[in-house]
Amino acid sequence: MDINALDQALKQIADRKNALSELDYSNEKYDTIEEELHDLEDKVVEDYGSYLEDAIHEVHDEYCPDTEVLSPIAYLGNKFEVDDDSNYKVTNTEGVPVDVDDYPGKLTKLVLVPGPTRILLQVVGESQEEVWRAS
Repeated sequence: MDINALDQALKQIADRKNALSELDYSNEKYDTIEEELHDLEDKVVEDYGSYLEDAIHEVHDEYCPDTEVLSPIAYLGNKFEVDDDSNYKVTNTEGVPVDVDDYPGKLTKLVLVPGPTRILLQVVGESQEEVWRAS
């Protein structure tokens, strides 16, 4: 598994998502960027889907065993912040809602983030914890 190639592919998706979030649907570039995004997502699933699915299953088994596992692409955030060192971050509200036994009654989410590739467990409005990192 080429972790660097996976990370670069996820960064490309994150960058397209960021570009789309800045555009209105009526912008002439919107459809082109959206099509590029879908092509990149399909390529990641084709090339790295089983690796990411295994990681997501591992996280689900440990933290949220009663929640259905989705496609790896579903776990990617919708908007990313990128710092000067090319580290990608997400707000505490991004991700797929999951039921975490350790946080009863709280809104919790899992989110896949590149730079480096990792899965974060988010307790919305409270905390963010890395629960898996590609290696």
